[in-house]
Amino acid sequence: MKTRSMLNMVFVFVSLVALALPACAPAATPPVPPPVAVEARPAAPLPAPTKAAPPPVSVQTAPSSNYSQPGTPVTAGVVDDNQQWSEYLNYRDRHQGLRVNDRDITERYIVRVVDAAQQPVHDAVVQIYAGQQLFFEGRTDAGGQLLFHPRALDPQGQWGQVSNFTLVARKGQVTATASFARGREERWTITLNNAPMAEWAQLDLLFLIDATGSMGDEIDKLKTTMQTIANEIGALPERPDVRYGLVAYRDRGDAFVVRSYDFTSDLGAFQRTLASLQACCGGDEPESVNEALHRSIHELSWRSDNTVRLVLLVADAPPHLDYQEQFSYDTDMIMAVRKGIKVFPIGASGLNAQGEYIFRQLAQFTGGKFVFLTYAQAGNPSSGPGTETDHDVTNYSVDTLDRLVVRLVREELAKLPHKK
Repeated sequence: MKTRSMLNMVFVFVSLVALALPACAPAATPPVPPPVAVEARPAAPLPAPTKAAPPPVSVQTAPSSNYSQPGTPVTAGVVDDNQQWSEYLNYRDRHQGLRVNDRDITERYIVRVVDAAQQPVHDAVVQIYAGQQLFFEGRTDAGGQLLFHPRALDPQGQWGQVSNFTLVARKGQVTATASFARGREERWTITLNNAPMAEWAQLDLLFLIDATGSMGDEIDKLKTTMQTIANEIGALPERPDVRYGLVAYRDRGDAFVVRSYDFTSDLGAFQRTLASLQACCGGDEPESVNEALHRSIHELSWRSDNTVRLVLLVADAPPHLDYQEQFSYDTDMIMAVRKGIKVFPIGASGLNAQGEYIFRQLAQFTGGKFVFLTYAQAGNPSSGPGTETDHDVTNYSVDTLDRLVVRLVREELAKLPHKK
């Protein structure tokens, strides 16, 4: 069972509730720590189906922590492995031997598509050719950027002798072509003159959530704070047109493995869908993350143009890698880049080394960031909010989780080009 890990996640949205209902709090809210930057020592190496679900399995209760007090802020750290590239490569070296579906990302190119004014071109389709063969295709993010990892896309080494890649960028009816030598510059820039620009910002935001029995309190907190989250995102300077989606997952043998609720711009309808979600079941530590991620990427109606697409994966356990499945997280993170989808995993304390590695794979490859809860004492939730973690991260920033989630959305939207 994942009791200790899930208990930590129970309080993920407590600080959001405190913001949403300040006048009703029975006691003064403890002071919220300001955002800080921390250099940490590396640690050692829409309607729900009507079929009735079985009763929840019993869960051993962990000792209570300071987070159980209403109004206590939940703190979390965030690390951008693409920004701290050398350290991330060192992290991978320190954790060789973990059971993961690894991809060789050591050869990385940062492709940027800009217009004549050097503004980013969002949601441009970039096709990358090796000779006459289409090697890869992806979409640029809000900042006009696409991450390209040739070796990760060529695990058999069939294209190892290719010395040049030709890039074709397209937005609307406008195209541009440029060639780049492999192994020289890490940053490749292609100019797309007269690229069309969106009139307004669009955001598709998906919550991908573990719905096993120990997640009940966390799901309840999300139900009560969704309005606050939506209000803060809606008040951002870009005033985005937002659609919300939900994918809940458990594991084989439970009442369901994955339930998908497609995107809607009706916040009330989304909240009703969320209200119908109940936590139940679960057993061994790994869960059906592979299937849930696959269905999230392939089955939901993501908007195809001029849209910022984000997945908030809230979990504390790695995927099952022992199932005989037709899909896997490492192939679907490639598909996410093709569709211009970024993944932001949020892990609680208790996430093991395998889970951390996989979550950071998803974040790095798709251009997202890895988020994790922090405490006054590393690995001790009962010590209360703080800046310490037992995850193997360095130079991370810490904030309350509610502000951090909104900040991640804000930072993505702020990259969008602006009409002059």
